[in-house]
Amino acid sequence: MVGARAGGPRSRALRRAAGGSYTGPVRVTAIDRETSPEPAPAEVVLAGPRGFCAGVERAIEIVERALEVVGVPIYVRREIVHNRHVVEALRQKGAVFVDELDEVPEGATVIFSAHGVSPAVRESAIVRRLRVIDATCPLVTKVHTEAIRYAKEGRTIVLVGHADHDEVIGTLGEAPERIAVIDSVEEAERLEVDDPTKVAYLTQTTLSVDDTRAVIDVLRRRFPQIVGPSRDDICYATQNRQAAVKQLANEVELVLVLGAANSSNANRLREVAEALGTRAHLINDVRDIQPEWLAGVTRIGVTAGASTPEFLVREVVQWLEARGMPAVRELRVVEEDVRFGLPQELLEIARRQQAASAARP
Repeated sequence: MVGARAGGPRSRALRRAAGGSYTGPVRVTAIDRETSPEPAPAEVVLAGPRGFCAGVERAIEIVERALEVVGVPIYVRREIVHNRHVVEALRQKGAVFVDELDEVPEGATVIFSAHGVSPAVRESAIVRRLRVIDATCPLVTKVHTEAIRYAKEGRTIVLVGHADHDEVIGTLGEAPERIAVIDSVEEAERLEVDDPTKVAYLTQTTLSVDDTRAVIDVLRRRFPQIVGPSRDDICYATQNRQAAVKQLANEVELVLVLGAANSSNANRLREVAEALGTRAHLINDVRDIQPEWLAGVTRIGVTAGASTPEFLVREVVQWLEARGMPAVRELRVVEEDVRFGLPQELLEIARRQQAASAARP
């Protein structure tokens, strides 16, 4: 599945780092290349698509553009996306990451992360007179809108997702008295609701397609009149990356998934590969690779979660090339051409700054 095109610019940094195709050598972090217990693999296969999705590209560009038009410091509530390499790069440019808004000086500019926030967080920003720039992924915003609509209809909303994930916490805040969060078939079987004829379901966008389908099937069996969104809330990027990993796992003996440990979509990629019987490891970067994983392996697959910059993939490829691997191939399952526009509040700040500059003598 490929999402439809939406208008919006891409930052210079993203054009450099987010390309979906391997584009050649880069500097590799120093790591021991001499301890392989077996001969090097014969081939590395790169999943396509992989890495940055449109929502992540948009969130990163929002921070970069805000730093340009507002200046430092710019405050960001929580990680803008779940990847420490991205967060650290933005921190070095002047972004200040905080856990909660009480760490932000009154009147300052704050950016909400791509995962979204609850109404209570928005109210807190108003009380503290903060200037807010919202980097919530439009696909997450869609889930929030549906939660509000179902709550107004008096329905019990079953939110399929992980209770501790930032996206789920934000969605839950839209109607906490009406939303029940579950994350397994077992919980779906045990769920009790006030009125079985007035139930709706929503899903965390980054869950596994297969896991979500199984839970929803149970809900539909138990509550035949349940309603849901017009199309799956699982985002196009999650579906496409999982489709690529499924094909990849059938062609290789080992899959390396680049992504943060707290990245839901990266963890799901590892689980998808393992469900097909292929060994898989989630790594933050090339330094996490254990040479013993390669013992007896002749073909390695590499992919990356939607918050992972492409340069980390290139470092892994170069590390494997340095071990004598002769071939790199890209397995392209689907092409993506999705863009999301920047938020109006950021564009308005930029317009005001431009007008002020033009008015100066």
